[in-house]
Amino acid sequence: MLTVLILESNTPQMVDVDRTRGQTISADRYAVALKANAPDLKIRVAEPYRKPLTMVDLDGADGVVFTGSGVNWSTDAPEAAVLRAAGEMVFNTGLPTIGSCNGLQLATILLGGAVGASPKGMEMGLARNIELTAEGRLHPMMQGRRDGFCVPCVHRDEVQRLPDDAVLVAGNAHSPVQAMTYNANGVSFWGMQYHPELPTVAIADYVQNEDSLFAKGADLAADLLAAGTDLSAAMRLGCTPDDLRESVRTTELANWLAYIRK
Repeated sequence: MLTVLILESNTPQMVDVDRTRGQTISADRYAVALKANAPDLKIRVAEPYRKPLTMVDLDGADGVVFTGSGVNWSTDAPEAAVLRAAGEMVFNTGLPTIGSCNGLQLATILLGGAVGASPKGMEMGLARNIELTAEGRLHPMMQGRRDGFCVPCVHRDEVQRLPDDAVLVAGNAHSPVQAMTYNANGVSFWGMQYHPELPTVAIADYVQNEDSLFAKGADLAADLLAAGTDLSAAMRLGCTPDDLRESVRTTELANWLAYIRK
């Protein structure tokens, strides 16, 4: 039986508020998506912002997840020091690791790259028309993906300089680095700027909560809520309902689980 440790990358205050409101936290979203592809998977969760990660937390884990985050600081900011310490500890173990959004940005900083606010602003709803690189077409992370795919996303920051030895596997017009891998210096990492773990309804919740920030936010939220079954709504978002099926949306997670099983 595989055991995966998920690092919740939101603060205790954010986690506690979400739980009080009956909302699903990032680690739990990831757990659901992973277990959809491996029902026998054993999941553990650590919250580095609540309690610093220790080697005891990592004992017996076969892989580690860096979740996304809704904090208002970048992964290179002083406020993220405790999360960087946790990520560095994980990388020092050599355990296979995967990360979405903030998780990709965390790995990028730890491995010597750079992140910053996208000059094109927030990418909200879906990351559209993602193209594979030549390396991506051959990498096990992207097995089953084809040029032009779309995946739920919400992000302000992005990778602006890849770490040395990182391999770019996918990008789009908004963010040239939509996915990368790193397999060097004892580190095995797969990362996505988008959120294969999130259904569009989760992005819709965010849009509804932040509606004042977005022109036509209510229309976007409505389409995100309907896109899984409504072809017209999906097409307005630049995809099809098939793109959003759980088995398709979570492609990278299924591939990573197959990878760590080996």
